[in-house]
Amino acid sequence: MAMSQRAAFLDKDGTLVADVPYNVDPARIVLQPGAVEGLRYLQRAGYLLVVVSNQSGVARGYFEEAALIPVEQRIRALLGPAGVRLDGFYCCPHHPEGNVPAFAVHCLCRKPMPGLLFRAAADLNIDLERSWLIGDILHDIEAGRRAGCRTLLLDNGHETDWHLSAIRTPHEVAPDLAVAAQRILATDDVAVPPHKEG
Repeated sequence: MAMSQRAAFLDKDGTLVADVPYNVDPARIVLQPGAVEGLRYLQRAGYLLVVVSNQSGVARGYFEEAALIPVEQRIRALLGPAGVRLDGFYCCPHHPEGNVPAFAVHCLCRKPMPGLLFRAAADLNIDLERSWLIGDILHDIEAGRRAGCRTLLLDNGHETDWHLSAIRTPHEVAPDLAVAAQRILATDDVAVPPHKEG
């Protein structure tokens, strides 16, 4: 089967929603400024929207892996009224320094490794070379580049360890998801279809 879908891979904490460390309380989940507008643009232009998130709180014993289900449901509920749907939601529960043995492992899915993107690409028929990874730290950018995607860094103050290299340098930079979407669409020369009410 040909890999034909474009996708926008979205980091969760600090990119799609406010960064509240190790939060699994749905009531504390708030969308980032520009998220609805940006995702609406990308979706209308034909990009799949796929969350890829490190969730080491599972490995650290802070919460069960099942606690991520209501988190996903809450994010979908926040986006739904704007007509935005997520096409995939992928989390890595691992961390090599965790204290839950089943999850305290070195893995290929914890960013900056690209495993979550490869899994989503296989599941959703995504062409990684035509896709983008959007994140707020350079580990996100490295994961995107390792997967063969274009990358965009949200420069919103969350990255504090600026060790740049070829594999950690974003293709584009933007202050929020609304501007990010505009830059992605301009780079790909993709027009956004007009919005149809009802």
